[in-house]
Amino acid sequence: MQLFVSLIGLFALLTGGFFGAWYFCAHFFIWEVNSRLYYVLKALQYSSPYIIILVMLGGIFAFTYRAIRKPLDYLDEVVEAAMSLSHPQDTPIELSPEIAAAQNELNRAREQALLNARAAREAEQRKNDLIVYLAHDLKTPLTSVIGYLNLLSDEPQISQEVRARYTGIALEKALRLEELLNEFFDITRFSLTDLALEKEQTNLSMMAEQIASEFVPVMMEKELRWRLEVTPGIGVVCDRDKLERVFDNLIRNAINYSYRDTEIGLTLTRADGGALLVIKNHGKTIPPEKLAHLFERFFRLDHARGSSTGGAGLGLAIAKEIVELHGGRIEAGSADECVTFTVFLPDGETGGDV
Repeated sequence: MQLFVSLIGLFALLTGGFFGAWYFCAHFFIWEVNSRLYYVLKALQYSSPYIIILVMLGGIFAFTYRAIRKPLDYLDEVVEAAMSLSHPQDTPIELSPEIAAAQNELNRAREQALLNARAAREAEQRKNDLIVYLAHDLKTPLTSVIGYLNLLSDEPQISQEVRARYTGIALEKALRLEELLNEFFDITRFSLTDLALEKEQTNLSMMAEQIASEFVPVMMEKELRWRLEVTPGIGVVCDRDKLERVFDNLIRNAINYSYRDTEIGLTLTRADGGALLVIKNHGKTIPPEKLAHLFERFFRLDHARGSSTGGAGLGLAIAKEIVELHGGRIEAGSADECVTFTVFLPDGETGGDV
Protein backbone atom coordinates (compact mmCIF):
# COMPACT_ATOMS: atom_id res chain seq x y z
CA MET A 1 0.00 0.00 0.00
CA GLN A 2 2.84 2.39 0.82
CA LEU A 3 4.48 1.55 -2.53
CA PHE A 4 1.22 2.15 -4.41
CA VAL A 5 0.60 5.49 -2.67
CA SER A 6 4.20 6.57 -3.32
CA LEU A 7 3.92 5.84 -7.05
CA ILE A 8 0.57 7.65 -7.35
CA GLY A 9 2.11 10.63 -5.56
CA LEU A 10 5.11 10.64 -7.87
CA PHE A 11 2.88 10.54 -10.98
CA ALA A 12 0.68 13.32 -9.62
CA LEU A 13 3.74 15.43 -8.82
CA LEU A 14 5.22 14.99 -12.31
CA THR A 15 2.01 15.69 -14.25
CA GLY A 16 1.01 18.51 -11.96
CA GLY A 17 4.46 20.05 -12.22
CA PHE A 18 4.42 19.78 -16.03
CA PHE A 19 1.02 21.39 -16.52
CA GLY A 20 1.71 24.01 -13.90
CA ALA A 21 4.97 24.99 -15.55
CA TRP A 22 3.32 25.02 -18.98
CA TYR A 23 0.48 27.24 -17.79
CA PHE A 24 2.86 29.62 -16.02
CA CYS A 25 5.18 29.96 -19.03
CA ALA A 26 2.29 30.36 -21.52
CA HIS A 27 0.35 33.06 -19.65
CA PHE A 28 2.94 35.12 -17.80
CA PHE A 29 5.71 35.44 -20.42
CA ILE A 30 5.94 36.82 -23.96
CA TRP A 31 8.52 34.83 -25.87
CA GLU A 32 10.63 36.07 -28.80
CA VAL A 33 11.22 33.78 -31.73
CA ASN A 34 14.98 34.02 -31.43
CA SER A 35 15.01 33.27 -27.66
CA ARG A 36 17.09 30.16 -26.82
CA LEU A 37 15.10 29.49 -23.67
CA TYR A 38 11.94 29.37 -25.78
CA TYR A 39 13.35 26.58 -27.96
CA VAL A 40 14.62 24.69 -24.90
CA LEU A 41 11.21 24.84 -23.25
CA LYS A 42 9.52 23.84 -26.52
CA ALA A 43 11.81 20.81 -26.74
CA LEU A 44 10.98 19.88 -23.16
CA GLN A 45 7.28 20.27 -23.95
CA TYR A 46 7.47 17.90 -26.94
CA SER A 47 9.58 15.32 -25.04
CA SER A 48 7.66 15.65 -21.76
CA PRO A 49 5.81 12.29 -22.15
CA TYR A 50 9.12 10.47 -22.50
CA ILE A 51 10.64 12.36 -19.58
CA ILE A 52 7.63 11.55 -17.40
CA ILE A 53 7.83 7.87 -18.39
CA LEU A 54 11.57 7.73 -17.62
CA VAL A 55 11.13 9.45 -14.27
CA MET A 56 8.21 7.16 -13.44
CA LEU A 57 10.27 4.08 -14.29
CA GLY A 58 13.11 5.36 -12.14
CA GLY A 59 10.68 6.10 -9.33
CA ILE A 60 9.13 2.65 -9.62
CA PHE A 61 12.56 1.05 -9.35
CA ALA A 62 13.65 3.23 -6.43
CA PHE A 63 10.44 2.85 -4.45
CA THR A 64 10.20 -0.89 -5.15
CA TYR A 65 13.81 -1.44 -4.06
CA ARG A 66 13.15 0.50 -0.88
CA ALA A 67 9.88 -1.37 -0.26
CA ILE A 68 11.67 -4.73 -0.58
CA ARG A 69 14.88 -3.77 1.16
CA LYS A 70 13.28 -2.28 4.26
CA PRO A 71 11.45 -5.48 5.35
CA LEU A 72 14.61 -7.46 4.66
CA ASP A 73 16.53 -5.11 6.95
CA TYR A 74 13.84 -5.62 9.60
CA LEU A 75 14.08 -9.38 9.08
CA ASP A 76 17.85 -9.24 9.54
CA GLU A 77 17.33 -7.36 12.81
CA VAL A 78 14.82 -9.94 14.06
CA VAL A 79 17.04 -12.89 13.03
CA GLU A 80 20.07 -11.41 14.76
CA ALA A 81 18.03 -10.70 17.90
CA ALA A 82 16.56 -14.22 17.82
CA MET A 83 20.04 -15.74 17.55
CA SER A 84 21.04 -13.86 20.70
CA LEU A 85 18.32 -15.76 22.63
CA SER A 86 20.55 -18.83 22.67
CA HIS A 87 22.74 -16.89 25.13
CA PRO A 88 20.33 -14.30 26.55
CA GLN A 89 21.72 -11.17 28.14
CA ASP A 90 20.31 -8.92 30.83
CA THR A 91 20.28 -6.01 28.36
CA PRO A 92 16.89 -5.70 26.61
CA ILE A 93 16.68 -6.26 22.85
CA GLU A 94 16.20 -3.05 20.87
CA LEU A 95 14.81 -3.04 17.31
CA SER A 96 13.55 -0.38 14.93
CA PRO A 97 10.37 1.42 16.07
CA GLU A 98 8.45 -0.04 13.12
CA ILE A 99 8.84 -3.57 14.51
CA ALA A 100 8.20 -2.76 18.15
CA ALA A 101 5.75 -5.68 18.40
CA ALA A 102 8.50 -8.16 17.45
CA GLN A 103 10.82 -6.46 19.92
CA ASN A 104 8.32 -6.93 22.74
CA GLU A 105 7.83 -10.62 21.91
CA LEU A 106 11.58 -11.23 21.72
CA ASN A 107 12.12 -9.49 25.04
CA ARG A 108 9.43 -11.66 26.62
CA ALA A 109 11.18 -14.73 25.22
CA ARG A 110 14.52 -13.40 26.51
CA GLU A 111 13.10 -12.87 30.01
CA GLN A 112 11.59 -16.37 29.99
CA ALA A 113 14.90 -17.85 28.85
CA LEU A 114 16.70 -16.01 31.65
CA LEU A 115 14.15 -17.33 34.18
CA ASN A 116 14.52 -20.88 32.85
CA ALA A 117 18.30 -20.69 32.97
CA ARG A 118 18.19 -19.34 36.51
CA ALA A 119 15.74 -22.05 37.58
CA ALA A 120 17.96 -24.72 36.01
CA ARG A 121 21.00 -23.40 37.87
CA GLU A 122 19.10 -23.32 41.14
CA ALA A 123 17.78 -26.86 40.61
CA GLU A 124 21.27 -28.11 39.79
CA GLN A 125 22.66 -26.39 42.88
CA ARG A 126 19.93 -27.89 45.08
CA LYS A 127 20.65 -31.32 43.63
CA ASN A 128 24.38 -30.91 44.30
CA ASP A 129 23.62 -29.78 47.85
CA LEU A 130 21.35 -32.79 48.27
CA ILE A 131 24.12 -35.17 47.21
CA VAL A 132 26.47 -33.57 49.72
CA TYR A 133 23.86 -33.79 52.50
CA LEU A 134 22.98 -37.41 51.77
CA ALA A 135 26.61 -38.46 51.36
CA HIS A 136 27.34 -37.01 54.79
CA ASP A 137 24.18 -38.50 56.29
CA LEU A 138 24.93 -41.93 54.82
CA LYS A 139 28.41 -41.90 56.24
CA THR A 140 27.32 -40.90 59.75
CA PRO A 141 24.91 -43.80 60.53
CA LEU A 142 27.11 -46.28 58.66
CA THR A 143 30.09 -45.31 60.81
CA SER A 144 27.99 -45.74 63.94
CA VAL A 145 26.70 -49.14 62.85
CA ILE A 146 30.23 -50.37 62.09
CA GLY A 147 31.55 -48.92 65.36
CA TYR A 148 28.96 -50.56 67.61
CA LEU A 149 29.17 -53.89 65.75
CA ASN A 150 32.96 -53.83 66.20
CA LEU A 151 32.45 -53.23 69.92
CA LEU A 152 30.11 -56.21 70.10
CA SER A 153 32.60 -58.34 68.16
CA ASP A 154 35.69 -57.27 70.11
CA GLU A 155 34.08 -57.48 73.56
CA PRO A 156 32.22 -60.82 73.72
CA GLN A 157 32.11 -60.70 77.56
CA ILE A 158 30.08 -57.46 77.86
CA SER A 159 26.85 -57.60 79.83
CA GLN A 160 23.52 -58.32 78.21
CA GLU A 161 22.30 -54.84 79.16
CA VAL A 162 25.18 -53.12 77.34
CA ARG A 163 24.88 -55.53 74.41
CA ALA A 164 21.15 -54.73 74.11
CA ARG A 165 21.89 -50.99 74.22
CA TYR A 166 24.59 -51.24 71.54
CA THR A 167 22.34 -53.42 69.39
CA GLY A 168 19.48 -50.94 69.74
CA ILE A 169 21.70 -48.02 68.71
CA ALA A 170 23.06 -49.98 65.73
CA LEU A 171 19.49 -50.89 64.68
CA GLU A 172 18.38 -47.26 64.95
CA LYS A 173 21.28 -46.11 62.77
CA ALA A 174 20.67 -48.92 60.28
CA LEU A 175 17.01 -47.88 59.97
CA ARG A 176 18.12 -44.31 59.33
CA LEU A 177 20.51 -45.62 56.68
CA GLU A 178 17.63 -47.52 55.05
CA GLU A 179 15.52 -44.36 55.03
CA LEU A 180 18.26 -42.41 53.28
CA LEU A 181 18.75 -45.16 50.71
CA ASN A 182 15.01 -45.12 50.03
CA GLU A 183 15.33 -41.40 49.36
CA PHE A 184 18.00 -42.16 46.78
CA PHE A 185 15.64 -44.63 45.10
CA ASP A 186 12.89 -41.99 45.17
CA ILE A 187 15.20 -39.59 43.36
CA THR A 188 15.86 -42.17 40.64
CA ARG A 189 12.20 -43.10 40.19
CA PHE A 190 11.01 -39.50 40.29
CA SER A 191 13.59 -38.33 37.76
CA LEU A 192 13.49 -41.20 35.27
CA THR A 193 9.92 -42.50 35.27
CA ASP A 194 6.37 -41.21 35.07
CA LEU A 195 3.93 -42.22 37.76
CA ALA A 196 1.08 -44.48 36.57
CA LEU A 197 -2.15 -44.84 38.52
CA GLU A 198 -4.03 -48.03 39.38
CA LYS A 199 -7.37 -46.68 40.56
CA GLU A 200 -9.93 -48.41 42.76
CA GLN A 201 -12.80 -47.44 45.04
CA THR A 202 -11.28 -46.27 48.36
CA ASN A 203 -12.73 -45.23 51.71
CA LEU A 204 -10.70 -42.07 52.20
CA SER A 205 -12.01 -41.51 55.74
CA MET A 206 -10.75 -44.90 56.96
CA MET A 207 -7.43 -44.36 55.18
CA ALA A 208 -6.91 -40.98 56.88
CA GLU A 209 -7.72 -42.36 60.36
CA GLN A 210 -5.50 -45.41 59.88
CA ILE A 211 -2.48 -43.42 58.67
CA ALA A 212 -2.94 -40.87 61.46
CA SER A 213 -2.90 -43.66 64.07
CA GLU A 214 0.34 -45.07 62.65
CA PHE A 215 2.13 -41.79 63.37
CA VAL A 216 1.10 -41.61 67.04
CA PRO A 217 4.35 -43.19 68.36
CA VAL A 218 6.45 -40.78 66.28
CA MET A 219 4.39 -37.82 67.49
CA MET A 220 4.75 -38.85 71.12
CA GLU A 221 8.51 -38.43 70.85
CA LYS A 222 7.96 -34.72 70.07
CA GLU A 223 5.00 -34.42 72.49
CA LEU A 224 2.64 -33.78 69.58
CA ARG A 225 -1.09 -34.50 69.55
CA TRP A 226 -3.68 -35.14 66.87
CA ARG A 227 -6.81 -33.04 66.35
CA LEU A 228 -8.80 -35.18 63.93
CA GLU A 229 -12.00 -34.04 62.23
CA VAL A 230 -12.80 -36.76 59.71
CA THR A 231 -16.22 -37.03 58.12
CA PRO A 232 -17.10 -40.76 57.92
CA GLY A 233 -17.74 -42.59 54.68
CA ILE A 234 -16.00 -40.32 52.16
CA GLY A 235 -15.10 -42.37 49.09
CA VAL A 236 -13.01 -41.59 46.05
CA VAL A 237 -11.71 -43.55 43.08
CA CYS A 238 -7.93 -43.37 43.38
CA ASP A 239 -4.64 -45.22 43.44
CA ARG A 240 -4.70 -46.26 47.09
CA ASP A 241 -0.97 -46.86 47.50
CA LYS A 242 0.07 -43.59 45.91
CA LEU A 243 -2.53 -41.60 47.79
CA GLU A 244 -1.23 -43.12 51.03
CA ARG A 245 2.14 -41.71 49.97
CA VAL A 246 0.57 -38.24 49.79
CA PHE A 247 -0.90 -38.57 53.32
CA ASP A 248 2.40 -39.95 54.62
CA ASN A 249 4.51 -37.16 53.10
CA LEU A 250 2.25 -34.35 54.30
CA ILE A 251 1.98 -35.74 57.85
CA ARG A 252 5.70 -36.43 58.07
CA ASN A 253 6.40 -32.87 56.90
CA ALA A 254 4.02 -31.50 59.55
CA ILE A 255 5.74 -33.53 62.29
CA ASN A 256 9.25 -32.49 61.23
CA TYR A 257 8.43 -28.78 61.27
CA SER A 258 6.10 -28.59 64.30
CA TYR A 259 6.90 -26.96 67.60
CA ARG A 260 7.07 -29.38 70.54
CA ASP A 261 3.95 -29.88 72.60
CA THR A 262 1.51 -28.64 69.93
CA GLU A 263 -1.40 -30.05 67.96
CA ILE A 264 -1.47 -31.20 64.35
CA GLY A 265 -4.86 -30.81 62.77
CA LEU A 266 -6.18 -33.22 60.12
CA THR A 267 -9.56 -32.35 58.64
CA LEU A 268 -11.28 -34.40 55.94
CA THR A 269 -14.65 -33.20 54.65
CA ARG A 270 -16.84 -33.57 51.61
CA ALA A 271 -16.44 -30.90 48.95
CA ASP A 272 -18.29 -30.07 45.77
CA GLY A 273 -17.45 -33.01 43.52
CA GLY A 274 -14.82 -34.52 45.79
CA ALA A 275 -13.05 -34.50 49.15
CA LEU A 276 -11.09 -31.76 50.91
CA LEU A 277 -8.11 -32.64 53.13
CA VAL A 278 -6.50 -30.01 55.35
CA ILE A 279 -3.37 -30.66 57.45
CA LYS A 280 -2.34 -27.85 59.78
CA ASN A 281 0.61 -27.67 62.16
CA HIS A 282 2.08 -25.05 64.46
CA GLY A 283 5.60 -24.14 63.40
CA LYS A 284 7.82 -21.41 62.09
CA THR A 285 6.08 -19.19 59.52
CA ILE A 286 7.31 -19.92 55.99
CA PRO A 287 8.31 -16.73 54.14
CA PRO A 288 6.35 -16.07 50.91
CA GLU A 289 9.48 -16.36 48.75
CA LYS A 290 10.05 -19.90 50.08
CA LEU A 291 6.36 -20.82 50.11
CA ALA A 292 6.28 -20.44 46.32
CA HIS A 293 9.00 -23.13 45.95
CA LEU A 294 7.71 -25.73 48.43
CA PHE A 295 6.56 -28.17 45.74
CA GLU A 296 9.76 -27.99 43.66
CA ARG A 297 12.10 -30.95 43.46
CA PHE A 298 14.97 -30.98 45.98
CA PHE A 299 13.73 -27.83 47.73
CA ARG A 300 14.28 -27.84 51.48
CA LEU A 301 13.25 -25.22 54.01
CA ASP A 302 16.17 -25.91 56.33
CA HIS A 303 19.50 -26.34 54.56
CA ALA A 304 21.34 -26.74 57.86
CA ARG A 305 19.41 -29.79 59.01
CA GLY A 306 20.74 -32.53 61.20
CA SER A 307 21.03 -36.15 60.20
CA SER A 308 17.88 -37.23 61.97
CA THR A 309 15.36 -34.79 60.51
CA GLY A 310 14.40 -33.61 57.07
CA GLY A 311 14.43 -35.49 53.80
CA ALA A 312 15.66 -35.23 50.28
CA GLY A 313 13.31 -32.44 49.35
CA LEU A 314 11.17 -34.72 47.18
CA GLY A 315 8.21 -35.50 49.46
CA LEU A 316 6.07 -32.48 48.63
CA ALA A 317 7.03 -32.56 44.94
CA ILE A 318 5.95 -36.20 44.68
CA ALA A 319 2.74 -35.44 46.61
CA LYS A 320 1.89 -32.64 44.18
CA GLU A 321 2.46 -34.86 41.15
CA ILE A 322 0.28 -37.65 42.57
CA VAL A 323 -2.54 -35.26 43.47
CA GLU A 324 -2.48 -33.64 40.03
CA LEU A 325 -2.46 -37.06 38.33
CA HIS A 326 -5.73 -37.72 40.18
CA GLY A 327 -7.13 -34.48 38.75
CA GLY A 328 -6.88 -32.69 42.09
CA ARG A 329 -4.90 -29.78 43.42
CA ILE A 330 -2.65 -29.07 46.41
CA GLU A 331 -1.87 -25.72 47.98
CA ALA A 332 0.25 -24.46 50.87
CA GLY A 333 -0.21 -21.47 53.16
CA SER A 334 1.60 -20.09 56.17
CA ALA A 335 0.81 -17.26 58.59
CA ASP A 336 1.00 -16.56 62.33
CA GLU A 337 3.30 -19.55 62.99
CA CYS A 338 0.93 -21.98 61.32
CA VAL A 339 1.50 -24.01 58.17
CA THR A 340 -1.48 -25.39 56.23
CA PHE A 341 -1.62 -27.85 53.33
CA THR A 342 -4.93 -28.14 51.48
CA VAL A 343 -5.64 -31.01 49.10
CA PHE A 344 -8.72 -31.37 46.90
CA LEU A 345 -9.40 -34.80 45.37
CA PRO A 346 -12.24 -35.38 42.92
CA ASP A 347 -14.63 -38.30 43.47
CA GLY A 348 -13.59 -40.04 40.27
CA GLU A 349 -15.85 -42.04 37.99
CA THR A 350 -17.84 -43.83 40.72
CA GLY A 351 -16.69 -42.15 43.91
CA GLY A 352 -18.91 -40.75 46.65
CA ASP A 353 -20.10 -41.92 50.03
CA VAL A 354 -19.15 -45.45 51.05
